[in-house]
Amino acid sequence: MDTCIAIRTAVIKNGKIYIQAGAGIVADSVPEKEFEETMNKAGALFAALDKSGGML
Repeated sequence: MDTCIAIRTAVIKNGKIYIQAGAGIVADSVPEKEFEETMNKAGALFAALDKSGGML
C-alpha cells in the first residue's frame, strides 16, 4: 500500500503560524531518535519562517 502523510506542516490562521511536525513510528523506533527527528523537521520550518522575515 502506498500512502502520503504530511509530517511537516505550517498553517497560518488569524495572523498566527502553527507549525507541526511528526515522525514515522515503527516497531523498532527509538523514542529519543524519533523526538530528535521531529525537532529537526520542525526546525526546518522555523528556519524558513526566519529567512522570510516572518512574511509568509
